Amino acid sequence: MGSDAAAAAAATLPEWASTPCIMGIDEAGRGPVLGPMVYGCLYCARSYEKTLSTLNFADSKTLKEEKREELFESLKADQSIGWAVDVIDPRELSAKMLRKHKINLNEISHDSASGLVKRVLSMGVLLAEVYVDTVGDPEKYRVKLSERFPSIKFVVAKKADSLYPVVSGASIAAKVTRDRALREWVLDETCRDIGRKFGSGYPGDPDTKAWLEQHKHRVFGFPSLVRFSWGTCNSYFKDGVEVLWEADRDEEDIGSSNGKRQLKLSNFGLTTSKKKKEEEVESSGKGRCKFFETRQLEQLADF
Repeated sequence: MGSDAAAAAAATLPEWASTPCIMGIDEAGRGPVLGPMVYGCLYCARSYEKTLSTLNFADSKTLKEEKREELFESLKADQSIGWAVDVIDPRELSAKMLRKHKINLNEISHDSASGLVKRVLSMGVLLAEVYVDTVGDPEKYRVKLSERFPSIKFVVAKKADSLYPVVSGASIAAKVTRDRALREWVLDETCRDIGRKFGSGYPGDPDTKAWLEQHKHRVFGFPSLVRFSWGTCNSYFKDGVEVLWEADRDEEDIGSSNGKRQLKLSNFGLTTSKKKKEEEVESSGKGRCKFFETRQLEQLADF
């Protein structure tokens, strides 16, 4: 945040935010195979904690949708409460969990929670204590957060959303945000008639299972609403088409694994003992996708 933005945030900050504050963090949508995962936080002055416990916040999973919506609107209108959410797109979840150096769901969750703490601190809120519903081992998670934010006392616990009202409020913010995101989701895929009766998004939901079966594609997989990295998806593609990339096949013809590695290095301008041979391969178009070959497009190392 730049100095101007920081000054603007400080100017709009309520007076109570300059007194010691507490914050709760919880998530919604960790388990579903559809839609985003949402992390939410709620914060208020420590002196408001007793009042907070009278607002009937509870673990969002124990409340009906109508009650969650009602409580969410009341916390948004309460001038003594602040809140924020981090909506993690299903495509981002899949990309991180399927990349070569995988980022697992726990790490994604930890980073999201840390990002919320950092965001609220950058606004100028004087955070003194933060209560977090655990992901993984509570003590290891607490140590990790404490090392990142040494000025804050962290309490990390299982079922924190049912133990601490400030976490219950955060769970409501997260759950309502995810529910609304699913209801209002704009599908990227416009070439197919994609239905919206996908249920809760949980793998065991009959509506979700039926939707996945109906909308799978043997080559392209699922619509982008689906988390491709979930093991649940694998069972739907027993009859899927195996894709062999042309570049991968042609590279096998070049020679040894060492030769392939040298070819890749030469693309970045590094000299190798087989540079001349590799340049001949590159100029011939061998090893390149048909799309580039037919259009006579070549890769350049220098501009």
